[in-house]
Amino acid sequence: MTTETAILAGGCFWCVEAVFKDLIGVETVESGYIGGHVDNPTYKAVCGGDTGHAEALKVTFDTTQIRYDDLLDIF
Repeated sequence: MTTETAILAGGCFWCVEAVFKDLIGVETVESGYIGGHVDNPTYKAVCGGDTGHAEALKVTFDTTQIRYDDLLDIF
């Protein structure tokens, strides 16, 4: 098994996280925040646009079962 990691950001991570967790070949999906200028931001602060962060997913996947391009197509 060969794994790679993709970071995907663009809107609310809750709905997108559920889709990726069900894909064959996806090993783990972690939600979090990227960028920004505030240490340890809260969900409310990020959604309010005050921190400069984006909601993101860290997706670890098996490249023998799913391709990076497939992840982008689904995203």
